[in-house]
Amino acid sequence: MAEVLPTYLDPETFAMVTGGRETTARLLENKFDFIFFTGNNPTGKIVMTAAAKHLTPLALELGGKNPCYVDGCCKFQNAANRIVSTKFFNCGQNCLAPNYVICTADTQDRLIPCLRQAIHRFYGPNPQESPDLGRMINDEHFQRVRALLDCGRVVIGGETDEHDRYIAPTVLADVKEWEPVMQQEIFGPILPIFTVPSLDEAIQYIKCGDDPLIVYAYSCHRKVVNRVLDSTSSGNFSGNDGVTHTSLVSLPYGGVGFSGFGKYRGKFSFDLFTNQRGCLIRRMGLEAINRIRYPPYTECKLRMMMAATEVRRRCFCTLL
Repeated sequence: MAEVLPTYLDPETFAMVTGGRETTARLLENKFDFIFFTGNNPTGKIVMTAAAKHLTPLALELGGKNPCYVDGCCKFQNAANRIVSTKFFNCGQNCLAPNYVICTADTQDRLIPCLRQAIHRFYGPNPQESPDLGRMINDEHFQRVRALLDCGRVVIGGETDEHDRYIAPTVLADVKEWEPVMQQEIFGPILPIFTVPSLDEAIQYIKCGDDPLIVYAYSCHRKVVNRVLDSTSSGNFSGNDGVTHTSLVSLPYGGVGFSGFGKYRGKFSFDLFTNQRGCLIRRMGLEAINRIRYPPYTECKLRMMMAATEVRRRCFCTLL
């Protein structure tokens, strides 16, 4: 961004500072009109605390444990293709990546071969040689993500190369709720599969966690997709697809609760950074009509004021 922005924007209109946590902390000591932050939840709390000192409005996009429900009635290879392309984009280091698949045990057995085929098709027989698979951003995150391979049972991938910061696209089966891979945002190329007896238990498990940035649902039945949509809370929702919705400027994008707040993309970005200032300008004349709001107050003036300010609805209004 530091290299590209000056080619599109006048350098006199913006300033860019690159650095880590210390640099960010120093910047946040200053007073800004608005702060937009994207990152993890712990850092988001630090940014929000700093903004509160100056009562600075802000937007936070924080990610979270994005669930991906796969129904038993599903075109499994299509679903696997879309899950794999979304999960392993940028080596899993993207806030929209599915953090886990949740399904029945039977669905898990049918989905795993399709996931294996999709990974082989996208990244070849040796993903480490694929130019389309990224690497972990640094040694710290490589070690953190590699430690998660001890969870569940590795059914696809699992290979690592510390010198190359390479972790193969990996699928874990039969993971348990209390294991670390189910307790933190993975932000790496590991996809755990958590099994439940039915859709009801899947929805209940999702609802027990913090609100994620996005919920995914795959099913050939529209009613199943709609039920997951209606029964869960998240910043975004995608039915039978991966990240396509993020390319649609007509849709707002952002978190809710634990995954952040503030919607952006397209005109929503313009609105987010805009102070919607209510303005009223009138002429100096026609003073007579103001008498009903001037003292002394009477019942007659009250009735006239209520009649003038009453909201009249000619038909029923439905809120969607």
